[in-house]
Order: sequence, then C-alpha cells, then structure tokens
Amino acid sequence: MGVEPAPDPLDEQVEEEGGPIKSFLEHLEDLRWVLIKSGAAAGVAMLVCLLAGNYVVRILEWPLSRAPIKQAKYTQSARVLFGTNQLGIFPVATNDPLASLTGTNRFVQLQITPVMMNDRAVLTVTASKDEEAAQRQKLPIEIINLSPAGSFIVATKVAFFGGLVVAAPFIFYFVASFVFPALKMREKKYIYRGLGFGAGLFLAGVTFCYFILMPVALAASAKYAEWMGFTANQWRAEEYIGFVCKFMLGMGLGFELPVVVLTLVKIGVLSYATLSKARRYVIVINFVLGAVLTTPEVITQVLMALPLQLLFEVSVWIAWYWERQEKKREAAEASGMVVRET
Repeated sequence: MGVEPAPDPLDEQVEEEGGPIKSFLEHLEDLRWVLIKSGAAAGVAMLVCLLAGNYVVRILEWPLSRAPIKQAKYTQSARVLFGTNQLGIFPVATNDPLASLTGTNRFVQLQITPVMMNDRAVLTVTASKDEEAAQRQKLPIEIINLSPAGSFIVATKVAFFGGLVVAAPFIFYFVASFVFPALKMREKKYIYRGLGFGAGLFLAGVTFCYFILMPVALAASAKYAEWMGFTANQWRAEEYIGFVCKFMLGMGLGFELPVVVLTLVKIGVLSYATLSKARRYVIVINFVLGAVLTTPEVITQVLMALPLQLLFEVSVWIAWYWERQEKKREAAEASGMVVRET
C-alpha cells in the first residue's frame, strides 16, 4: 500500500488564489491588452450601430408612439384628405386660415377634390365633421432635425449608446479575465453568480423602462409643455434620442443594485448593519438619479425611484437572511464541537 505524497503548498496557493503570481510589469501588459480588446469591441459595436442607425432610431421611437399623449381640450385639428389619401393631421390655431373652415368643431375633416371648371382643374376644399375623431385624440408628435449637423449628432449618439450596450458582454469578459486570477475560488463563485443575475436584472430594467416607464415619462413631458403654454407636437431629434438612451441605460444600471450589494455582502465588504444605516442615503441617491435621468417633473422621478428603492430593500432583507443563516450554522457547529469534547 503506497503512501500518498503530501500536498504541495504552492499548488494549494494557486488553487486558492485562482492563478499564478505575476510581476507588476506582467500585470501592466495584461491591462494593456484588456484595454485594447475592450476598445476594439466597443469600436466594432459602435460601427455596426452606426450602419444600422435607421433601424435603431425606429426602435427608439416606439415608446413615443405608445405614449398616452392626448390633445388639449381647447386644441382644434384638421385631417386633410386628397381623394382617399390622407395628407396629414394638422393643429389649427385661432389665427390660422383653416380656423374659418373648422368653425367651432374641434375635429374637422378637409376633403380636397379636383374639379374641372372652364377646362381647368381646380382644387376645392370641403369641410365636414370628422367621424373618426375618437382616433384623433392622440397628439401626433414629430421628431425633427433643425440643424445641418443634427443628423450626424443623432447618428453619433445612436452609435455610442447602442455600441456600449452591444459591446458590454465582451468588455465584461475581458475585464473579468484580468481581475479573476487575483480572486479566491469562493469569491469567483459569487461573482459568476452575480454576473448571471446582473445580466437578467439589466435587461429587466431596460425592458421596464422601454415598455412602461418611458411612455409615461414622454406623456408627462408633453403635458408639462402644454401647461407651460408651449406647443409639444415637435421635438428635436438629437435631444429625444439622447434622453431615451440615457433613461434606459440609467434604469438598466439601476437594476444592477441588488447584484452589486449582495456580491459585496458575500465577499464580506458589506453587512446587514451597514446596509440598514445607509438606507436614508440610498433614498436620496435614487431620487437624485430620477431627477437627472428623467423629465423634470415629480411623477416620472417617483416612478423611477420607487423600483430602485424596492430593489435595495430586497437586497437588505436578503443580507439579513444570509447573516441569520450563517449565525445558525456557526451555532450548530459550535454546539457539535462541545458535544464531542464532553
């Protein structure tokens, strides 16, 4: 019967630390390659989003089409038809020449018809009450470009934010390949789990913002403009795209809060007591994020701050449960040792 060789302390150290020990210059070389690969991934992703900019813009305009933006009660509008083709729906001001045709009706249909008179084609306009007024309660908002460089600014923003989202998994992978060798196996396990849950929470935050929060925020912005006496039927393209991208990205990052907090709890950096004391500061931070990333009105800020605060509270209670289970386990182990000693 052979004798098993004693374990090598160096091998145990490598297994525990996750990788061999490198010199400072070797770490700098690894960091340089991480930055190069991350920059290349971001550049390729931004180029792809730039080439597909028109499709990305259509996606970003969808929340606006779903926003419950209704016309003001005092607003008149005219739907202009040429034959069976609809030329558009236009708001009618009190000093507008169309006001004489609309009269007191809020929604009017103007039918343009060519008529032959004295061997000449003449266009006649017939005004009637719009029978499809129920479908016209929604205020049509146009995304317009008001400067020669506006389209290039929009394309740059689309490429930048879209490229960051597309390249994020690759950048995380490159950064992880640089950081993970310095972590212990226990720390790696928790961070792997955190990355998995973090990806799901990021997508959940972006989805929540895109389908639920964004239409409400855009409708609130239009209502606020009407309350201030401004027209809200035209928005600048670069400002709209920048607002939507920052809003969704901020909401996605905000939903990462439980992953960051619970990973730090597992590693030992944070505890339940620390999180409980930080609650008041987190409330202020969430409302500050709501004020910075959303429209300047209270409803949207609260709608963004509430989910973030709820996620933080869930993280606090999970940390409390983990500490409670850890204390029970330690107490059970201590009692078992006492029994064996007696």
